[in-house]
Amino acid sequence: MNNKLLPWCIAGVLGMSGQLHAEEDKYIWLEDVEGAKPMEWVKTQNAASAAEIKAFKGFDTLVANSLAILNDKERIPYATHIGDKLYNFWKDDTHVRGIYRRTTMEEYAKADPKWETVLDIDALGKAEAVNWVFKDISCQYPENERCFVSLSRGGADAVEVREFNLNTKSFVAAKDKPFFLKEAKSSLSWIDKDHAFVGTDFGDGQSMTDSGYPRGVKLWQRGTPLDQAKPVFTGDKASVAVSGWVLFDDKTPLSLVTEAHTFYTASQYVYQDGKLIGLPLPQDAEIKGYFKGKLFIELKSDLTNQDGNFKQGAVVYADVADLIAQKAKFSLFVSPTQTASIAQLSFSKSAIFVNWLDNVKSKLVRYEQDEKGAWQSTHVPFEANGALTVMDVEQDSDDFFVNYTSFLEPSSLYTVNAKTLNPKKIKGMPQQFAADKFKTEQYFATSKDGTKVPYFVVMAKDLKLDGTHPTLLYGYGGFEVSLRPSYSATIGKNWLEQGGVYVLSNIRGGGEYGPAWHQAALKQNRHKAYEDFEAIAEDLIARKITSSKHLGIQGGSNGGLLMGAAFTRRPDLYNAVVCQVPLLDMFRFNKLLAGASWMGEYGNPDIPEEWAYIKTYSPYHNLHKDVHYPKVFFTTSTRDDRVHPGHARKMVAKMKDMGIDVLYYENIEGGHAGAADNNQAAELNSMAFAYLLQQLR
Repeated sequence: MNNKLLPWCIAGVLGMSGQLHAEEDKYIWLEDVEGAKPMEWVKTQNAASAAEIKAFKGFDTLVANSLAILNDKERIPYATHIGDKLYNFWKDDTHVRGIYRRTTMEEYAKADPKWETVLDIDALGKAEAVNWVFKDISCQYPENERCFVSLSRGGADAVEVREFNLNTKSFVAAKDKPFFLKEAKSSLSWIDKDHAFVGTDFGDGQSMTDSGYPRGVKLWQRGTPLDQAKPVFTGDKASVAVSGWVLFDDKTPLSLVTEAHTFYTASQYVYQDGKLIGLPLPQDAEIKGYFKGKLFIELKSDLTNQDGNFKQGAVVYADVADLIAQKAKFSLFVSPTQTASIAQLSFSKSAIFVNWLDNVKSKLVRYEQDEKGAWQSTHVPFEANGALTVMDVEQDSDDFFVNYTSFLEPSSLYTVNAKTLNPKKIKGMPQQFAADKFKTEQYFATSKDGTKVPYFVVMAKDLKLDGTHPTLLYGYGGFEVSLRPSYSATIGKNWLEQGGVYVLSNIRGGGEYGPAWHQAALKQNRHKAYEDFEAIAEDLIARKITSSKHLGIQGGSNGGLLMGAAFTRRPDLYNAVVCQVPLLDMFRFNKLLAGASWMGEYGNPDIPEEWAYIKTYSPYHNLHKDVHYPKVFFTTSTRDDRVHPGHARKMVAKMKDMGIDVLYYENIEGGHAGAADNNQAAELNSMAFAYLLQQLR
């Protein structure tokens, strides 16, 4: 799970309770997602905005660039082991919705491997006359024959789940009594070949939480009706979600049930012999893995008990048997430093790997226990200036992949063995733009409270510091999500080569420096993320890299909230804003789709004391008719069932009624990702760049 939100003059619109009443929101009719009147409004806005943006002289070139990059057959086909085969999901100009395919490791190592198609989503959609989007596949371990395939109509989070046979490359026939779930936001996890944990909408009005996720988990046996599944646990309706899942230590299963009370707190249970046993873990800790009989957890706050004092952000572990017996003894695995936090924790058959993020730069380290139980660390030899991602680590293997990239270096995929630690490059992307003409610098801006906030700048090597350069500042700042250096050919071709400067911000609310960096901008401190973003913008101007006239900003989801807060707080600071799938009405966010699940991040607007600080940044409530705003480009998707499209719709309608110039485009498909296939992605991406180039040159 992951997303975020932002302010207007409240005087005159508050009721006696201090709350803004829904009936006073004259744009609430736009929340009717597929209603005839709202959709007519959407089509009108789309036509006007598309005509204006696509009039940009180089628009067709931008689209061609984007499509060529997205459909490039030389891009790395990232793959995952299932059994003894490697599986990959692939889209290109021939397979618009994509194919799920497989090959052997021997073939995969070749420059042009031979692939075997397992499931063709384009063909399936054509046969069933449904615009299917492939969402996920989850196979039953260790047999790896039967799998759950999740399919979405148009890219929404709600999915239909079908059972698939990898051996026959077909959906399981009715005579074999397959598992099947109709479209819903469901949770379905394998226990063994004939049993699964299930949580879904049972149609009783009580089986889903206020956030729209399963409220309970049941044990479902093959061949029995779904409504006869055995209840295992039912959580509070106000909780975010309940799910059942299975972890493996090599081939030893550990059945778990989780009730997520908020986005950041949960109760954990072991399901054993038909009984639930609560685990004595801090509710804000996160389970990271199961290794050699021990459960590893990451602490989100300091922990002091009879075992010692453990630092926020540390990973500790305990024997599962002791946890079940309620007499766990925690031991320290690794602890963060002032500049380094844990980006990934991965468990192979014989070792544990920590992908450290040190001042937003990656460092991969292997940890093994010696005979005395002490952890010994060894660095895995990779360049220190880029971003590493550990991939395809399996509990029954010591071979895995590591991806390396930076802003100016295309991705390279390496095979690594946990014992030899000798990275071997197996695949690499070619350069897709003139990267040799650019350089990357990391700077630190000083926020309002004195905090040093890092950011990266990608710019021409011969850039003259005269404040004239079109500059795009990207941000997110929430849910402990870290933004790291990565190669984007689209940004390279459609922005850097067009004379632009690209900036990646690492503001508070993210996870760049661990849990504390995230928690520094929670709830009543949300404004600190926005102050960090403003400090970076001001630092760019002070360095004469750009000026307000040439500075644009971009963000989506929680980053869309950041965009809304940015231009309503400091409209003077920017001249272009790309606000994508955003949260904007922070008074109603918890009542729209998955919004209730994010109250742990933003607070609860139904509590007057919390609305008091939320309203100070809620973009929808901080618009003023007499203020000059930059021309904002809002994008969203009709099929986004995570962040309601009503946020963007209502914001635009309100701005237009105030006489504020604004652009709006709503893709009918796409879900929260905004686009359902490469053609749509290329079109939307190019509209954003065309708008930015129009505004900032």
